[in-house]
Amino acid sequence: MIFIIGCQGRLGQALSSSYPEAGVTCIDRATYQNWWQEESKNHISDFFAPYADSGSIIFVTSGILDPKSSHEEHMRVNYLLPKHIIDSATKAGLRVVTFGTVMESLIKKQNSYIETKTMLGNYVANLTTPNSLALHVRIHTLYGSGQPSPFMFLGQIHHALVEGTIFEMTSGKQLREYHHIEDEVKAIRMLVDKKVNGVLDLSHGEPVSLKDIASYVFSSFNCEKNLRIGALPEPAEENYGIVFQRPDILGSATFRESLPAIRSYIQECLQEAREPA
Repeated sequence: MIFIIGCQGRLGQALSSSYPEAGVTCIDRATYQNWWQEESKNHISDFFAPYADSGSIIFVTSGILDPKSSHEEHMRVNYLLPKHIIDSATKAGLRVVTFGTVMESLIKKQNSYIETKTMLGNYVANLTTPNSLALHVRIHTLYGSGQPSPFMFLGQIHHALVEGTIFEMTSGKQLREYHHIEDEVKAIRMLVDKKVNGVLDLSHGEPVSLKDIASYVFSSFNCEKNLRIGALPEPAEENYGIVFQRPDILGSATFRESLPAIRSYIQECLQEAREPA
């Protein structure tokens, strides 16, 4: 059985759809919303007890991404919830896959999102079980399947294109890997099938700069006049030069070329935004 916590999110939906429907259980939020509490560990154990040593997998895709959310909310959802699931479910022989961000290893002055994901990654990395059943996948920026989140870079670009407004940004030297959600899910499933554990950066090794993304997208839609590169101050701490290496364990996994694929995704989103309700 495949269990997914956070089925309503982009990654949770994509993972759920990638498996046969009969083999997937999307755990209702009302069931797990209090699992961050210390006293909930017995409830977690009881919930998964019928699947002990069955080879079942739990994907914990729920998470608070918005750095404006409270630190307490980030702590509960991004750290305590998955930690308690790992503690309880792996003892019964279930594999647990959690997700973080590659920024965990890059940013020293961390916001609440990166801080709590770093805590979770460190917890998985320090598990002493020789054959740990926990995998923490540190992912890059995902896109595809649904409208982009408004606080993300592509979401801000999309909003500017829809509204025809000026888009102000930094010099855009920051490097990012963009992964289409369908490619990402195939790679995640490959890692699970190979029983990878510990902490892994899921990288394809072909980053693009935010400047190149914005220039490519705005020029594709003949909106270069609305793009203001360099209008905002540069962040002091960012990834301006680190290129992540593709793990050998990914083997033949393929990822689509970022710039044209992002452009196609934005075009799909624009079409959806213009369709009558």
